Amino acid sequence: MLTKLKQLLFSSLCAALLAYTTPSYAVLTIIINEGKVAGIPISIVPFAMEGVSPNEQQPADVIDADLGLSGRFETIQRSNFLSAPHDLDSVQFKDWRLIKSEALVVGKVINIGNSQYEIRFRLIDVYREKQLAGQKFVVPANKLRKAAHVISDIIYQKLTGTAGAFDTKIAYITVQGVEPDQQYLLRVADSDGWHPKTILESHQPILSPSWSPDGRRMAYVSFEKKRSMVFIQNLRTGKRVRLAEFKGLNSAPSWSPDGKKLALTLSKDGNPEIYIFDLATSNLRRLTHHTAIDTEPSWSPDGGSLIFTSGRSGKAQIYQISVTGGPAKRLTFSGSYNAGASFSPDGRTIVLITNQGNGYKVGVYSTKDRMVRELTRSRQDESPSFAPNGDMIMYATQQGGHNVLATVSIDGQVQQTLKFQGGAVREPAWSPFNLKL
Repeated sequence: MLTKLKQLLFSSLCAALLAYTTPSYAVLTIIINEGKVAGIPISIVPFAMEGVSPNEQQPADVIDADLGLSGRFETIQRSNFLSAPHDLDSVQFKDWRLIKSEALVVGKVINIGNSQYEIRFRLIDVYREKQLAGQKFVVPANKLRKAAHVISDIIYQKLTGTAGAFDTKIAYITVQGVEPDQQYLLRVADSDGWHPKTILESHQPILSPSWSPDGRRMAYVSFEKKRSMVFIQNLRTGKRVRLAEFKGLNSAPSWSPDGKKLALTLSKDGNPEIYIFDLATSNLRRLTHHTAIDTEPSWSPDGGSLIFTSGRSGKAQIYQISVTGGPAKRLTFSGSYNAGASFSPDGRTIVLITNQGNGYKVGVYSTKDRMVRELTRSRQDESPSFAPNGDMIMYATQQGGHNVLATVSIDGQVQQTLKFQGGAVREPAWSPFNLKL
């Protein structure tokens, strides 16, 4: 029987397994059911749809949802609009100043035949009365929503100075059915949950999805033979290889920044330790040597070190170790529990699950001041994952007895729930920018 400490330290494994015992039915419709704080006031006018079926997605709806979800914008309600221009020449700037809109997005979608659409948009500075950005795309009908995400990214970068992360993907786990006939699914979807694609189905749990840096492959843990095994799967072809099936625990895969190695937690030598697997040579090297449980490794952005969860201090805390080995340095000291850590893309911040006496919450550790700060108000959070631009964090949590995904801004000011109606959703992993799918 595992002790309470061991159960905490195996949060990427045990907590997920316990959560999967609840009956659930996954329906992949995301709704946003929490508010947001004020950001840059922006108006997104519905695009003119010339020769386009009314059933097609309105790009303005996608852009509005993207920018609102980010927490960096206050999207102005359309009921307040005094006019509805579709190009720069028809903009009456006073109409937008009256409703205190600082930025304006207008555009058109034109059916040019052969199932091709031309999309035009303009981002306008209302007070300076000038265009900030504009672009034209020609896309097939099934890429209309993707084009809207690209437009959102352009707007986000132009107005915030940070790259947008809307034209990216998320991976997550869902469960369908009830015991003993539950079906576990590893899925990949757009960053807002649309266009889900099932990568793997199993009657046994699937855990810990981890994207390769180029977005082409995914590592994960599968219990399909009723024991833990680590796989790597090509997301385009579906081909996969079994990387680790040693006796005992095989868990928590994490890609190195160059995509050439995986860090793993293995107990093949008796105690759960951190190992590094070289994908080119198949060389497996043990990195940690301690009587306590070491688990949940994650790479630093420069690839020079790993952070991991360990109970060597008597409680679950975060440690850092060089990839060449040597002594591990303890990073976190506050709270009874700090686990599931990973670096922000710039390496300045570490996201983790922390218990400072008020439940298990998403928190951030600053590498500068070495302090942990809580970000969320919930009490049962897990599996935090940075957006590739570092501005948002996606995580799994429980609300009203339901397993949902949620996002929180890096400053903790904006928290929103992405609720998959009627189903449990767990273990989100946000993709990198440079997807090759």
